[in-house]
Amino acid sequence: MEYIARPKLNYNEKIVPAMMEEFGYKSIMEVPKLLKICLSQGLGEATADKKIVDYAVEEMTQITGQKAVGTISKKDEAAFKLRKGMPVGARVTLRSHKMYEFLDRLTSSALPRIRDFSGIKAAGFDGRGNYNLGITEQIIFPEIAIDKVKKIQGMDITFVTSAKTDKEAKSLLAHFGLPFKKN
Repeated sequence: MEYIARPKLNYNEKIVPAMMEEFGYKSIMEVPKLLKICLSQGLGEATADKKIVDYAVEEMTQITGQKAVGTISKKDEAAFKLRKGMPVGARVTLRSHKMYEFLDRLTSSALPRIRDFSGIKAAGFDGRGNYNLGITEQIIFPEIAIDKVKKIQGMDITFVTSAKTDKEAKSLLAHFGLPFKKN
């Protein structure tokens, strides 16, 4: 028997019927889906020390279970002492099984570990059904050993959905267990 992540099972069994009732969809195919989750880190200090990008790639790989890649600058920027081709960050895109696994770990173990956590802001929607979430410390993930962290970094997490409106996307992500703040 094949293992299926809890959010995927939850989507098929509970979220689809709930969304169909909430928005009056006529077909299951109209219900929005979570397409991918993108994680990225911008590392400004990497211009001085190249090892920072290597540490970030290693940590992101541990967090997601998928190999992260370093990103490089596309153009020169004198104000930041940056030249074209210099390493400036790390990123990884999760789809399918790994995406649902990461979502499950994010909602069940990582977000509750944030100090004074009262929910995530609902202001991160882009108008096309995608949601951006900023995290200030990578140590909220249980995969990261705090003793081995060289520098505490933040990261951006983008949830890309097939929803046409922000209202549909917020409802979908709330059904998946993202704890939005009450207004």
